[in-house]
Amino acid sequence: MDIIISNSSGQPIYEQICRQIKGAIASGKLKPGEMLPSIRSLARDLRISVITTKRAYEELERDGFIQTVAGKGSFVAQQDLELARESNLREIEGHLSAALELGRQNGLALEELFDILRVLDEEE
Repeated sequence: MDIIISNSSGQPIYEQICRQIKGAIASGKLKPGEMLPSIRSLARDLRISVITTKRAYEELERDGFIQTVAGKGSFVAQQDLELARESNLREIEGHLSAALELGRQNGLALEELFDILRVLDEEE
């Protein structure tokens, strides 16, 4: 499992981990029942605190993306695709809301924000 941490993103590391694992689950890269790295192993691989990875796993479990079995590890939970989609939509709305607010603070019109999205889409 490839997780890339950015110290310059402004997003807490545990949220970056959650977002990337949720994305891997939603895209099918991680399958239901698949075992995740242990908290300690992931922390070591990413060179971050065990507390940070523990928090990420707790968030993922709370949101229903993973299940932890004492003594066995953490596994990708069976997904309700509609629930996973709804979770992703909430995250997208949060990011777009923040972008809209930042745009307003800088005097951008809504059409200018749409133009930015179009350019970003074309770059993909």
